[in-house]
Amino acid sequence: MGVAAGPIRVVVAKPGLDGHDRGAKVIARALRDGGMEVIYTGLHQTPEQIVDTAIQEDADAIGLSILSGAHNTLFAAVIDLLKERDAADILVFGGGIIPEEDIPPLKEKGVAAIFTPGATTTEIVDWVRGNVRQPA
Repeated sequence: MGVAAGPIRVVVAKPGLDGHDRGAKVIARALRDGGMEVIYTGLHQTPEQIVDTAIQEDADAIGLSILSGAHNTLFAAVIDLLKERDAADILVFGGGIIPEEDIPPLKEKGVAAIFTPGATTTEIVDWVRGNVRQPA
């Protein structure tokens, strides 16, 4: 949030009923190896739990991973809750099985970036470094 000192802090979360977390764990590990502090929430998180964790952990960003097809609803819920809780400065990015036609509306809603299958961990780590926290 803002220009805090120390490493970038990212909450990696699996919203909804999606039970496949291998990709989220790979991304969490890549972000950690890239020098970031990562808080992995585990499976089956509600948007409220994800936002609560991000605020409590003073996160700079939330990375959402979803394969269930509920991305439009769940990503929007996280964005809306961040706004309601005066925490819209926490950047939200996501990845998973997300159809190309759903990406523009998600970005309009406030999701900063969407990474689909084929995105490399290097690409994601570099994007987070370059977009999450701007130096003073």
